Amino acid sequence: MNSALPAPNIFRHRAFSFFWASRFLLTLAVQVESVAIGWQVYAVARQTRTVPEAALMVGMVGLVQFAPLFVFSFIGGTVADRFERRRIVQACLAVEAVCVTVLAVLALHPSPSLTPIFAIAAVFGAARAFLGPANAAMGPMLVPRDELARAIAWNSMAWQAAAVTGPFVGGVLVAASATAAYGTAAILYVSASILLVFMAADTRPTSVAAPGLTAIKEGLIYVWSNKTVLGAISLDLFAVLLGGATALLPVFARDVLHVGASGFGVLRAAPSIGAVAAAFYLSSHPLQRRAGLWMFAGVALFGAATIVFAVSGWLWLSVIALIALGVGDMVSVNVRQTLIQIVTPDHMRGRVSAVSYVFVGASNELGEFESGVAARLLGPVGAALFGGIGSLVVTGAWAKMFPSLRRADSLTDAPDPEIIEPPAPMKIEA
Repeated sequence: MNSALPAPNIFRHRAFSFFWASRFLLTLAVQVESVAIGWQVYAVARQTRTVPEAALMVGMVGLVQFAPLFVFSFIGGTVADRFERRRIVQACLAVEAVCVTVLAVLALHPSPSLTPIFAIAAVFGAARAFLGPANAAMGPMLVPRDELARAIAWNSMAWQAAAVTGPFVGGVLVAASATAAYGTAAILYVSASILLVFMAADTRPTSVAAPGLTAIKEGLIYVWSNKTVLGAISLDLFAVLLGGATALLPVFARDVLHVGASGFGVLRAAPSIGAVAAAFYLSSHPLQRRAGLWMFAGVALFGAATIVFAVSGWLWLSVIALIALGVGDMVSVNVRQTLIQIVTPDHMRGRVSAVSYVFVGASNELGEFESGVAARLLGPVGAALFGGIGSLVVTGAWAKMFPSLRRADSLTDAPDPEIIEPPAPMKIEA
C-alpha cells in the first residue's frame, strides 16, 4: 500500500475545496437526521410493540427510502448528464432542508404517528436519487485525472469524518429533543448548499445525454458490458446488503448491550473511526498495486468484523469490531469508486453513478430492511451473525465470478482490456 510519490496538496484546487467542505456538511446533516429518525422510530414503536417488532419498524425506514431511490435514480443519472450538476445538488439540498424542518415540527408531539415519518423518509429517498448521481459525477470534474484516487480518498474522509461526528452530535441532540436534532440538520443542509455557490467551476456535462429511455439504456448497457464496473458495484450490493448490522445498532444499544442513547452514539461512530483512519492513510498512500485483491480483502474484513460484533456481549469488543468493519469498508469503497470513475467517460458519469447509487442505496437502505426482517425472524444477534457469514460467502463467490476485478492492479493505469466502448454521446449544439 505504500507509495514513493509525494502527496500533492489536493486543496490547491479551489473548486474541490468548496466541494469537499459542502460534502462534509451534507454528510453531517444526513448522520444527525439518521440518528434522530432511527431513535425516534424505535422509541415510538416500543410503546406498543415488542423488541423484534420495533426492530422491524426501524428496518422499514430503510425500505421506504430505498423504494423511491430505486425508482428515480436512473432518471436522476440522466438528469445529471444533461444539466448543470451543481444546480441539481442545490435543489435536492433545499428539498431535504424542508423535510427535516417538517420532521422537527412533528417531533413536538409527544407520541407522533409513524406514518408521516415514513412518508418524509420516502421524500428523502427521492431527493437523494437525484443528488447522488449529480454529486458523484461532479467530483471528478474538479481535479486532474492523476489526482483522482487521492481526491476520492479525501472525499471519503469527509464523509467518514462527518459520520464520526454526526452520531455524537445526533445522540446529544436527540437526548435533548428530536426537534433540536432535526433543526440542526436543516441548518447543515442549507450551509452545504451555500458553499457550492462559491465553487467557481463549470459543472455542465461535456456532452448531452440522449433523451428519455435511450439515455438510461445506454448507461445500463455500459455497466453490464464492463465487467470490472459490474463486479465492483454488485460486490458492494450483496456484501453490505447481508452485512448491514449497523442498521440494528439501536436494538443492540438498548436491548442487547444495554448502553442507552450515549452508548448508541459510540456504536454509531465506531465504524467511521476505522474508516477515517483508513481514508487518511489512503489519501497520502494510494494503492499502487493489486487493488482488486485489496478490495476483496476489505470486504472479507467487513464480514468477519460483523460476525465478531454479532457474538460480542461487551461494549469495548463491539466497538473494536465496528472499527475493523469501518477499515475494511473504506478500503473496498476507495478501490471501487476509483475504478469506476477512471474507466467511465464524463458524458456517462451521471448514469453510471446512478446505477452505482442504486446498488449502494440497496446495500444501505434495503440492507436496513433486510436486517429488520432477519431480526424479526432470528433475533438481532442471529440476524447480524447471518449477515456476516453471508458477506464472506459473497466475497469468495465474486472473486471467482469476476477474475478481471480480482486481477485489477493499478488505480491510475488505462482501463482493463475487457472494457467495451460506451455509446457515443450526443453533441452539444451551439
